Amino acid sequence: MPDDLDFSGKTVLVTGGAQGIGRAIVEAFAWRGARVVIADLQLSQAQALASELSGQTCQVEAVGVDLADATAVFDMVRALEQRWGRLDILVHNAGYFPLTPFADITPSILERTLAVNLSALFWLTQAALPMFHRQGGGCVLVTSSVTGPKVAYPGLSHYAASKAGVNGFIRNAALELAGHNVRVNGVEPGMIATPAMGNLGDDQLNENIASRVPLGRLGKAADIAGAMLFLASDLATYITGQTLVVDGGSTLPEV
Repeated sequence: MPDDLDFSGKTVLVTGGAQGIGRAIVEAFAWRGARVVIADLQLSQAQALASELSGQTCQVEAVGVDLADATAVFDMVRALEQRWGRLDILVHNAGYFPLTPFADITPSILERTLAVNLSALFWLTQAALPMFHRQGGGCVLVTSSVTGPKVAYPGLSHYAASKAGVNGFIRNAALELAGHNVRVNGVEPGMIATPAMGNLGDDQLNENIASRVPLGRLGKAADIAGAMLFLASDLATYITGQTLVVDGGSTLPEV
């Protein structure tokens, strides 16, 4: 019986893959046979993860890139093409979300939030298209959020706007690229315990948050990675233009 979650021979690019949800995504693909390239602003952390996984017989490399720089994004994907010759799965997981009250959001904060979270998704996908066309298809996956598309939180107006834009991109790009056998999907995480949440060591806070989740717990980075594996796999070849909410049911009262 074939293993639909075997990614041997596939090349996967994961942005923001050095820690948190991104790290779990990198590990999930690497442990299932994929060649994984981590693209992260924090190059030393990305290199440490690549070294750790390579020591476990996985094939993982790290590159440093500022995703707010469109030229750097295209150069990075071009270098990947020159080295490996193909890209099968693009995962745009990197995110920028400084907690900032609405009245205090500056042009630089808004511009960087949109550049990293949304604009980079355009440039990454455009840069990958020649490889996708040559290979007869490809898969684009995005870490979106329930914030913006589903719910609102104080201090995250800029982030919410960027993620609402991401979901619009997913639907429209999926329609435009379907003729080239390129699938575009996203995952909307809810409350996930990661370093970015700043709550990993606060048991009381975690209990309070978990009490508001119908499934009774915070999400794990592995929960998001599992959703990404499914959407990238042969189990999901007829799915495109969709966002999968992975939030333990926390947004059900708002839907």
